[in-house]
Amino acid sequence: MAKPNTSEAIEALAAQIGENIYIDVAKWHLYLRDAHLHTVVAEKLYPLLSSGKLQEDQILQILQGIPVQLGAGKREVSLIDLLPTRCQVNLMDLLEEYQRQM
Repeated sequence: MAKPNTSEAIEALAAQIGENIYIDVAKWHLYLRDAHLHTVVAEKLYPLLSSGKLQEDQILQILQGIPVQLGAGKREVSLIDLLPTRCQVNLMDLLEEYQRQM
């Protein structure tokens, strides 16, 4: 992967995350792109990729810190609580592949 500027790199990462990672609500799969969460996830994870220090516990901590509002803000849930385990694994794989291509 050529060295794009940071905003282009974050946009590319956000697109991959948005198309492949979803939250599960009552067995409905809502992709992060459709939930408008893909960009915020990419912005928070990109510094780990660019530093070369991609660690699962850091990724999980970042996901824990991303609030998702439910019921028009009546309740707030951490993103990590809405991601199925399979999506967490897929996200880690996606990030590792993205980092290899940087």
